[in-house]
Amino acid sequence: MNPRYSLRNRLAGFAILVVASTMLATWIGLTIIFERSVERREGQELDSYLDQIIGGLRFGPNGEVTLERELSDPRFDQVLGGLYYQVGTLDGTIVLKSRSLWDTTLDLPDDVHEPGAVHVYQHAGPNDTDLLLHESRIEFVNKGETQSLLITVAIDTTELEALNSGFSRDLVLALVSLAVVLLFGFAFQIGAGLRPLDRLRQGISDVKSGREKRLSTDAPTEVIPLIDEVNSLLDLQEESMIRAQDRAADLAHGLKTPLTALGTDIEKLRKIGADTIADDIQELSSRMRRHLDRELALARDRHGRASARTSAQTALSSIVRALEKTPKGEKRIYANNVPNWVQLAVDQGDFLEVAGNLLENATKFAASKIAIDCGVKDGWATIVVSDDGPGVDAKRLTHISKRGVRLDTSGSGLGLAIVKDIVDAYQGQLFLENKPDGGLSATVILPVSKKIDLD
Repeated sequence: MNPRYSLRNRLAGFAILVVASTMLATWIGLTIIFERSVERREGQELDSYLDQIIGGLRFGPNGEVTLERELSDPRFDQVLGGLYYQVGTLDGTIVLKSRSLWDTTLDLPDDVHEPGAVHVYQHAGPNDTDLLLHESRIEFVNKGETQSLLITVAIDTTELEALNSGFSRDLVLALVSLAVVLLFGFAFQIGAGLRPLDRLRQGISDVKSGREKRLSTDAPTEVIPLIDEVNSLLDLQEESMIRAQDRAADLAHGLKTPLTALGTDIEKLRKIGADTIADDIQELSSRMRRHLDRELALARDRHGRASARTSAQTALSSIVRALEKTPKGEKRIYANNVPNWVQLAVDQGDFLEVAGNLLENATKFAASKIAIDCGVKDGWATIVVSDDGPGVDAKRLTHISKRGVRLDTSGSGLGLAIVKDIVDAYQGQLFLENKPDGGLSATVILPVSKKIDLD
């Protein structure tokens, strides 16, 4: 089966696509939210430092500007510590700056904004670092003149990027773990959802093997319409098989009398010495009877016979008893090793046809012994009929074992065509092989009515 048309694989593919897309969208969304949250948090921190600086500025009688108290964050005192401030005039003169700037200053853009407003922007800083800056303009009166100062606080965005990268890595690990859990959940859901289809497949297999006659309607509502359609087809098939069986019975009754009369004519020919003509007519009559038996076997209803139950041991014993009364059979030893509990899901007439042909063949070619063995596994019975005769020529064995070959045209008289047709009708198998110690082994595999394994 092409994996592309597997419903389970398609659902698994959709699940993987949905989980992957969801995890990717979640990663992108949470990363953006976290970055904005960090930026807002740092912005609030910078605004707080602005307020502390503005509130701590002191103006001397000669216009000198001082800061009443230093800011508490140690990064302001560490050279290039990543957190900076400076106070300058509008003409660019720096009157105060943090120790972290050392011998540099913050390069500010040439723009003017209203006093009290906070201007936020990014700009290059010391050592070509990227800074996030918050800037505010204040006015004060010095010697009767109104003057302005620009107070700027900046933070190195490298720290923000490190926070964002760390969060992104942690988030990836968390989302991968979540994806694995979700995929296991999807796998369980797909398995549980498709379980009714598995039961449906098993039900169809049981119908094909004859263990059940119809599909069970104990299924989800979505599957019941399909089950109803299949059961309708089985009903139509049963009706067709019944009609075919009736026509086959009519044919058998129609030909039975002519063939019987033909047998009487053959005896009359022998009495008048026309043995050659009698032999030819008898050969034609036998061939007609074999064809008739084969067509009758093909016409039997073997599909959907849920009630078909045949005791393998009982059927084989009846055939053995009949063969033991024949001239060749009374000289043979039969060993029926089939357990009495083996019940085949096969019509009794069909199994008698199969076993009868195999045992007749073994009786014909055996030297002295015929053994019948049986094994049961996974709902199928393996029945082996073996003899101690000369076996079959390897070339002929290969020919008659080929599937689809009309086995009864080889002139061997083995009657394997009917056997093969019946076995195929039950989805079984037929194998022929020469035994290493001499003789022929014929194996048929047929369904059993109960799934019991025989070791």
